[in-house]
Amino acid sequence: MLSSREQSVVQLIAEGHTNKSVGAVLNLSVKTVETHRASAMRKLGISSTAELVRYAIRTKLTGL
Repeated sequence: MLSSREQSVVQLIAEGHTNKSVGAVLNLSVKTVETHRASAMRKLGISSTAELVRYAIRTKLTGL
């Protein structure tokens, strides 16, 4: 359902990274990270970061 880049962004956000640090890790601009994050949230029907973290844990995107 999510693209591989969206999954990477969601994983890093769930691990506590900011948009800026996600951009640094993935070599993307902050705006691109925000776009991937918004796209993932729209596809999943999620409206908050907490829900995004819960999704990442449920689907084993993160080792938390």
